[in-house]
Amino acid sequence: QVQLVESGGGLVQAGDSLRLSCAASGRTFSANFMGWFRQAPGKEREFVASIRWSATTYYADSVKGRFTISRDNAKNMVSLQMNSLKLEDTAVYFCAAGISGLTISEKNYNYWGQGTQVTVSS
Repeated sequence: QVQLVESGGGLVQAGDSLRLSCAASGRTFSANFMGWFRQAPGKEREFVASIRWSATTYYADSVKGRFTISRDNAKNMVSLQMNSLKLEDTAVYFCAAGISGLTISEKNYNYWGQGTQVTVSS
C-alpha cells in the first residue's frame, strides 16, 4: 500500500501562483509514476500532470507552460507548481500513484490521496 497526502491548496487570485505537495509513504517503491488530477464542481476528474521515476513528464494541454510537476525521491514527495492560475483551474486536486500503463489515464492509478481544494478568484 502507498499512502498519499496532499497539501498546499488554498484561495488565490487569478494570475497568482500556488504550489501543491504530495507526501508518499508506505511501499513507495512499488509505484512507477505519480500524477495530479483535478475535479471541478459538476465535472469529471481530469488528468493534469504526471511524472515517472525516469523523470519523464506529461501535461494536459490546459496547463502546459503554466504548471510544472517535480519530484524529490529522497523525501518521497511530488510537487505541482502552478503559475498564472486561471478561474478554470478551480478544483479539488488529487495526487495519485500508479504502477503500470499510460500515466494520463486515471484507471492506471492504484493509490489516491484525499485531495486538496484550489480556488482561484477574480
